[in-house]
Amino acid sequence: MLLLIPIAAVNSFAIIVAIVGYLTVFGSLVLLYLIFYNIPKLYKIQLRNALKKKGKCKGEDEECCVDISGQTSAAITMALYLYFNELHDQEDMVMTIKKVSKRYSPWSSKIYGLNNINYRNR
Repeated sequence: MLLLIPIAAVNSFAIIVAIVGYLTVFGSLVLLYLIFYNIPKLYKIQLRNALKKKGKCKGEDEECCVDISGQTSAAITMALYLYFNELHDQEDMVMTIKKVSKRYSPWSSKIYGLNNINYRNR
């Protein structure tokens, strides 16, 4: 089914709102792409600076270049995931229901219901 909208029904405000909406979505997608694309580079720069402070890296030579592959990152991530999941206690999933006799409580008493007429005021 094809929905046809007459051109006269579309005003300039609707067109401006649509264009601004599309530009906002595409702009945010481009921004997210650039952020996720540059995160490994930022980590590499941070690691290189940390190694220079410790004295393990001298200058911009190839020995200082630290490159972590995707497979290494996946292995580290999986190890951390498994480690943190082992920290939780595994319980035996058995529920025990015991009947406990309760003391008398006026809050649950039926004799003080709303239909009870107060005879003291007569």
